[in-house]
Amino acid sequence: MAGESVGLETSIVDSLSSVEKWVSNNSDLLVQYGVNIISALLILFIGNIFVKVIAGSVAKVLRKKGMDKAVVEFIHGIVRYTLFVIVLIAALSRVGVQTASVVAVIGAAGLAIGLALQGSLSNFAAGVLIVGFRPFKSGDYVEIGGVAGSVDAIQIFQTILTTVDNKMVVVPNSSVIGSPITNYSRHATRRIDHVIGVSYGADLKKTKEVIQKALEADERILKDPAITIGVVALADSSVNFVVRPWVRTEDYWAVYFDSLQAVKEALDAEGIEIPFPQMDVHLNKAES
Repeated sequence: MAGESVGLETSIVDSLSSVEKWVSNNSDLLVQYGVNIISALLILFIGNIFVKVIAGSVAKVLRKKGMDKAVVEFIHGIVRYTLFVIVLIAALSRVGVQTASVVAVIGAAGLAIGLALQGSLSNFAAGVLIVGFRPFKSGDYVEIGGVAGSVDAIQIFQTILTTVDNKMVVVPNSSVIGSPITNYSRHATRRIDHVIGVSYGADLKKTKEVIQKALEADERILKDPAITIGVVALADSSVNFVVRPWVRTEDYWAVYFDSLQAVKEALDAEGIEIPFPQMDVHLNKAES
């Protein structure tokens, strides 16, 4: 046992001696690699700070120029990720990795990732088209592929909407481009469409005048274009009037609800009936 202990101690001493000798012989190399690694970490740390500052400054300048918030966020994301890749290549170059090799590897990896993630690339390309053609801007109320909401942001791969009941909806940019887009906020004015049914016994001329007067009492309803009121259908249970006032886009829903109430109250005050659905049944007595 004593011999084995002495042999183990001798082996440890020899190993430590070999390590010490290797460190002594390669001290310059170790110092160089240590400096390079520390430099690379500093490049990553400081570079990341500069990336955030530069990307933030670009976004700030674009906002001052009055550019749409959604477009600003899209450009901000592209600038930030592009600059970070440059910083990463500079840090790898500092530790001895050939820049040309890194670019080649990134290119090959990008090709492989692109083939694997074709959907994501199509979303990115669609995002560029959205920013370029601008079918909507931040804050617009839109309907895209059956989803309606206000535009919060156009990101690199998706568009963020907020619905009227305050739910966040993420729509892939490719779906935005690939489906009809209805922008309710693009124009300054909108038309409200109501269909009001009255009984067949009602005086149609008087009914039209009552509806016209009820709508003209609301100052939010525009004088130009003029209000359209006319008989649109002779339905099973009622004579249907189409009622189409124009309002400012921001007043649409408020006037929509208020105008329905105003017309109903005006018709009631004049004794003009809005009938329930009804059916006439005729009984024929069979002769015995």
